[in-house]
Amino acid sequence: MTLRSTFAEATTRWRPTNPYVLDAALAALTLFAVSLQWIFPDEGDDPLSWQGWLLGTATAVPLIWRRRAPCAAAWAVSLATPAQALYHAPPPDVMYGGMVVLYTMAAQARPWQRRLMLTGWIVGVVVTMQHQAHQAPFEYAFHLMGLVAAYALGMLARVQRAYTAELEDRARRLERERAADTARARAEERARIARDMHDILAHAVSLMVVQAEAGPVVVRKDPDRAEATFDTIAAAGRDAMAQLRRILGVLKEEPPDGDSGSPRLPQPGVTALPELVRLVRRSTGLRAELRTSGEPRPLSSDTEVAAYRVVQEALTNTVKHARASRALVRLDWADDHVSLTVTDDGRGPSGGPGGHGLIGIRERAAACGGSAETGEAPGGGFRVVVRLPVAADREGALG
Repeated sequence: MTLRSTFAEATTRWRPTNPYVLDAALAALTLFAVSLQWIFPDEGDDPLSWQGWLLGTATAVPLIWRRRAPCAAAWAVSLATPAQALYHAPPPDVMYGGMVVLYTMAAQARPWQRRLMLTGWIVGVVVTMQHQAHQAPFEYAFHLMGLVAAYALGMLARVQRAYTAELEDRARRLERERAADTARARAEERARIARDMHDILAHAVSLMVVQAEAGPVVVRKDPDRAEATFDTIAAAGRDAMAQLRRILGVLKEEPPDGDSGSPRLPQPGVTALPELVRLVRRSTGLRAELRTSGEPRPLSSDTEVAAYRVVQEALTNTVKHARASRALVRLDWADDHVSLTVTDDGRGPSGGPGGHGLIGIRERAAACGGSAETGEAPGGGFRVVVRLPVAADREGALG
């Protein structure tokens, strides 16, 4: 810790809440300094008189109000100082009060006020010293340099205060921006988790509902197939639970040693699409098919998850709302993007284009720097087309 920081800390710690306390102590110290040359006069000086002491007091007492009324205090000291000097009882060796008010005016007053006060003091000192006998040139320089130095210190204090205020304001702005970024990140994370949970639960529940609705009929007509149906329902439930554990795992804090205790399974991606299509085909009777073209390109982890969830949600909508008998999933790889197209021969989702599932598809595509289009297919039915950038172009797509 440097001497400057120690002094600043001590000043802050002992600074009273009432400014009158510090300013009264400063006024008393100034009065004591002014009285020294009267208490201990030099040989040949005029003796102390009560008029001189009152004038010296008038140069110190107004300093009590230097921060509450800086201009009034400055004018009071400015009038008392030359009167004291011209009274010869004796003239002050150092203008302590003048230096204090010049410092105060430079630190607190408006530009025209502090410049007028500095000019007035310089002119007043020169004129006053002209009426004094035996004034050496160095005494002019001493008094003028004292006034200019006090004014310069006040300006430095003003600049330092403005700089500190700017730093504090910048810190407050950064804190607000950090809080806004944190709130935005939390909102985005909540929205992402909500989309994932919607997609997982909607898909799993849709498969289980379809199987459960067919269960009573199958039990009576084909007990062996009924057993397979219940196995499918159980498998869909287990898969949903496993995926929910993955999502909820991101909400848990990592232990200090980095060992999470239960390792998180990777989120499904493009490579899991064939199994997803087979599960839908086996569970619902929908003739779902996956076709792939082009050379696969590397995708970022969130784009991988988005591609899987888009297809999952599109197939879920087909099973729940479209009353379709057939669905085609196309995965087309290009140099800078991958296109996912899910087309069915049904009537499309109920409720128009504003359903939660279709909104989630658009949000997922936009979050990865891609785009999504939904609507009627050219040959009838419903179509979902999503275009996602590959890893190399994702940063540019996000801007």
